[in-house]
Amino acid sequence: MQRYAHLADLAARVGQPLGSSDWLLIDQARIDAFAHATGDHQWIHVDPAAAAQGPYGRTVAHGFLTLSLVPQLFGSAFAIDDVGMGLNYGLNRVRFPHPVPVGSRVRGHFVLQSFEPLPGGAQLVVEATIEVEGAAKPACVAETVSRRFVV
Repeated sequence: MQRYAHLADLAARVGQPLGSSDWLLIDQARIDAFAHATGDHQWIHVDPAAAAQGPYGRTVAHGFLTLSLVPQLFGSAFAIDDVGMGLNYGLNRVRFPHPVPVGSRVRGHFVLQSFEPLPGGAQLVVEATIEVEGAAKPACVAETVSRRFVV
């Protein structure tokens, strides 16, 4: 994990990587829990028998499940010591170039795109690229917008 002492230190890191996360296993229990939470029970995600006959030969994670992992992956990639609170502010762009088959491992790579000072903190735009172990293309590429506030 990459550590930064002060949020203000990131102003000089625009265009540079902030860190990469640990690997995370995507198992069927996680996929099923996401389907239950969102009501998206499409067979390609939750029916292993039907999915075995489908285009990927097994179930795959929902694209929005992959996107929802960004905060967890952020948490193992980098930390800013003087930040006491962070808020998701939005997304500028999201793409899902590659599926995440059940049993795959993913990790996130994060590059700071912009840093805008705010009273008591800053707004960060971070490009999040979620890699699938062994795949040529990423599973998700998203521009995340968050607001971080110092303690």
